[in-house]
Amino acid sequence: MVDIAMIEAARARLGGRARRTPLLSSPFLDEIAGRRLFVKAECLQHSGSFKFRGGWSAVSALEPTVRARGVIAFSSGNHAQGVALAAKLHGVPAVIIMPTDAPKLKIANTRAFGAEVVLYDRVKEDRDEIGARISRERGLTLIRPFDEPQVIAGQGTTGLEIAEQAAEEGIETADVLVPCGGGGLTSGIALALESRAPGLKARPCEPENFDDTTRSLASGKIEHNAALQGSICDAIITPQPGNITFPILKRLCGPGLVVTDEEAQKAMALAFTRLKIVVEPGGAVALAAALFHGKGIDGDTVIAVTSGGNVDQDVFEAALSRH
Repeated sequence: MVDIAMIEAARARLGGRARRTPLLSSPFLDEIAGRRLFVKAECLQHSGSFKFRGGWSAVSALEPTVRARGVIAFSSGNHAQGVALAAKLHGVPAVIIMPTDAPKLKIANTRAFGAEVVLYDRVKEDRDEIGARISRERGLTLIRPFDEPQVIAGQGTTGLEIAEQAAEEGIETADVLVPCGGGGLTSGIALALESRAPGLKARPCEPENFDDTTRSLASGKIEHNAALQGSICDAIITPQPGNITFPILKRLCGPGLVVTDEEAQKAMALAFTRLKIVVEPGGAVALAAALFHGKGIDGDTVIAVTSGGNVDQDVFEAALSRH
């Protein structure tokens, strides 16, 4: 359902809108990782995460009359902000369904982009039911956070940039580590790399106890998480891989890597001190894997995506003070 042509088309629609985020490096991080380490800083993307790419791709692909009625999305924060900003720039209404325990910054930013925020209890309430009801009542188009072809295509533009930047650095083979929730970013990057840089292999990275994609790749079938709370990596906690994303991940990705919350915190602190970027916990898991799980990585070069930087001040301060 998603191919390189869709990703290239999404890139054309994103032209002049999305940032070409930098590929950063530090000799201090190379030493810890035990190899050359490059960091794709998607935390510097508009709305503070890669999600703007998918949000703009999906909103811009709608027929104008459909788009004018507005869009609806559900998200713990980054997809919410990406869709809200894309809708604002298109001049159309947006309703975003967010869990009550989402970071305060993400809720505030989503509202600041002009979206109507509907809060729900992620343990007691069904966000899909809420979204379907509001969408039906108001005639809004649902933009799913990862199991949506145009969203995956938008996220895949990150992979096109990685392929180009790797070539500029003379990198022909490397593992590309990607923070993974439902798999939209990971599958999009994997598709782009398959076409544009086949020597680079995408690998999903997840927090401990929420490693549904890692377990799914190992078993060959979709596995579920037992809980939806219990990690600071809120941005990438999902029940399971997507029905669209998992076949792509299964075909193209290497084995998953799993990190602890403390390792994610350490990576946040190191990203700040050595690269001068702010990364949220979920966005730091790939960097944590590169730094602290080198035995599971092949080759002398690794690329890690820092997927988002929308972190509450107290959570960021806690990471810096501990590490």
